[in-house]
Amino acid sequence: MEDVVAKYVSQKVSKTRWRPVPATALQPPEVFATGSWDNEENNISIWSVGDFEGLGLSGEYHGEPHLLCDIQHSGDVMDLQFLDQERIVAASSTGTVTIFKHHQNNETLSISRKWEKAHHYNPSYSNASCTGIVCNSPEIFTVGEDGKINLFTAERIDAVRTLDNADSSTLHAVTYLRTTEILTVNSIGQLKIWDFRQQGNEPSQIFSLTGERVPLHCVDRHPNQQHIVATGGQDGVLSIWDVRQGSMPASLLKAHAAEVWEVHFHPSSPDHLFTCSEDGSLWHWDASMDVSGKKSLLHTGGRSSTFLSHTAVNQSIITPWLSNDPAKDRIETTNLISSPTLSINSLDVLRSCLVYGTDAESIYVKKNLFA
Repeated sequence: MEDVVAKYVSQKVSKTRWRPVPATALQPPEVFATGSWDNEENNISIWSVGDFEGLGLSGEYHGEPHLLCDIQHSGDVMDLQFLDQERIVAASSTGTVTIFKHHQNNETLSISRKWEKAHHYNPSYSNASCTGIVCNSPEIFTVGEDGKINLFTAERIDAVRTLDNADSSTLHAVTYLRTTEILTVNSIGQLKIWDFRQQGNEPSQIFSLTGERVPLHCVDRHPNQQHIVATGGQDGVLSIWDVRQGSMPASLLKAHAAEVWEVHFHPSSPDHLFTCSEDGSLWHWDASMDVSGKKSLLHTGGRSSTFLSHTAVNQSIITPWLSNDPAKDRIETTNLISSPTLSINSLDVLRSCLVYGTDAESIYVKKNLFA
């Protein structure tokens, strides 16, 4: 993989996240956060990939990430999400959820808010890992090993709402479906929708893998077509779901030889999707096609309606992710890792930049992703 820069960090990296870039900004993302796991001391770290002073003669980027600041984190970092430009939320294996503030004037990190044991087992009150978080400032949803869902806001000490026994199994990940609805995946192959306008503790919809109930480890929603959802499983399979219809995945795509740890649609080019795995690979799924390819997908009958977004009817967006079987061949897959070794635990993609972290105690940044 060309124009990739690596940085050895002496810690197993569990999470990597780009700091959001303002929509009006022209420059590529430069700052990202990482979290570590399975180390004697774990850290949250903020890194910069600079201002392109490291560009070589051929336009390739050679400057390696440099550490801006870090802070100790109690327990393994199970998830990491930016709340805004200054604050980042971390989920811990101890069950605690912490908001850290990045002080950019003197490059330090401090604790802004902490919810101790946001996840725990009853009645023993023993630690249950907080496995996933999703933020839309000031809201923070958390899920955990205890099957609990919490809704916090950055300003309040107490949870706004808690669904104590939301799931009887471990919840592994969470993301937004819409402003008031979230999606969760669990250890028995289920995808659930929760509507927080409703008062009950029950999901509004449940979707399941058929056959063996393979644990689902990660979930992401298509940024433009909210009914399209991707999940990654313990068996290495990428599942695409249409939450408007049916209760099973629309497509099952064999991806990896081991667990899929994260799946991400590209936020502004969602015909591109990325997955990383325990098997040491990172796949780029490219479903973008030329015009002639797209025309061939416009069937006159059958499942043609699944190509059209009900959230953008006047745009008539065609999606390759829900296409019939022959069109699956149009999804090109590329392993971005030339010589896979240890697990790739996390990735994040923003504009033309990719960052990922590994059990080989390294972080990698690739610029010019679509070059």
